[in-house]
Amino acid sequence: MPASTSVETIRDWIGLSFVHGAGPALFYHLINRFGSPTEVLNAPGSVAKEIRGLRTGYLAELSDAGRLRRRAERELSALDKIGARALIRDQSDYPELLKHIGQPPPVIYVRGRRALLNMTSVAIVGSRAATSYGRRVSRTIARDLAWSGLCVVSGLALGIDAEAHAGALDAEGATIGVLGCGLDVVYPRANQHLFERLKEFGLLISEYPLSTPPEGYRFPARNRIIAGLSRAVVVVEAAQRSGSLITVQYGLEEGRDIFAVPGQIDSLKSAGTHWLVQQGASLAVSAVDIVEQLTIEPGCRTPQIKDCNDSRPTLKPELEELWSMIEPYPQFREALLQRSGLPPEQFNEALLVLELEGLIETVPGDRVRKLTDGSR
Repeated sequence: MPASTSVETIRDWIGLSFVHGAGPALFYHLINRFGSPTEVLNAPGSVAKEIRGLRTGYLAELSDAGRLRRRAERELSALDKIGARALIRDQSDYPELLKHIGQPPPVIYVRGRRALLNMTSVAIVGSRAATSYGRRVSRTIARDLAWSGLCVVSGLALGIDAEAHAGALDAEGATIGVLGCGLDVVYPRANQHLFERLKEFGLLISEYPLSTPPEGYRFPARNRIIAGLSRAVVVVEAAQRSGSLITVQYGLEEGRDIFAVPGQIDSLKSAGTHWLVQQGASLAVSAVDIVEQLTIEPGCRTPQIKDCNDSRPTLKPELEELWSMIEPYPQFREALLQRSGLPPEQFNEALLVLELEGLIETVPGDRVRKLTDGSR
């Protein structure tokens, strides 16, 4: 904590944020008028006189500054016990990009590698009910961004978010998970293992105090932090009315670069990403497209995207020819057999070799598809 920021100052920022209904807009209106959260808590009578239209309940809470401060002190103590801390907007280690969005969180709670806040970051968002294609692409792009020295930001949700975090961790890179609940609440429960990995190797961020439950209305607000931390927002897979488009809207409002990853043209899961491209979003088919468009600031590593095909095993000519016929979308084995011209026994043996090498996978309906990055 910088010497210029006292524990009492942080406590009062947290205390004022605890007042029910004190969202960022009202919070900043009050401190702009009275100078600081400390001044607001010290003079609730002046607040009532000079700020018209405040709810009675809000004023009642504000008038009990002692209770708010004690609660804030308990919060700081609980954060310390789990190795987390609170950052207020006026601290030097509060993320610079986030500090300048329209309504930055007055307080953010962080747990993990705080140095990640200083990195150039890219957000990856998309569908919770992602397709296998979407999950694979999200993981691959995140991995390659991490290899380039960029930090991957997402929301720790199922589907695209989870794969983005996992991809960055695969590369032993940097990733930040932004929560719509307290730092001690695992949501969804299915991501318990991923939550633990981010806590140790990445960073968890929330604007909500410990033990805050995950409620639906918190997640759109969470999305502004995802966009606010990032230089760019990448949408991998999203339906026409996907919540990921809320993150895009926040990104546009803050001048972030927007990228969309294409999917199959008849997939409803990609209708939102295709619409974004039609509206002018940049097309991204790999991490290279994203890195090349970003202006990397001094101090960041020069992007070095690894070629995914470098690690692909050398194939015999007949296997290479068959592999070149297989598309990333599911194809019927029978149609592929006829196209290959191979005897059935040799064809089945070749498919088995390709699958064991991690180059294709079998999908329901007696179909196969190519794994474009050469890995599952």
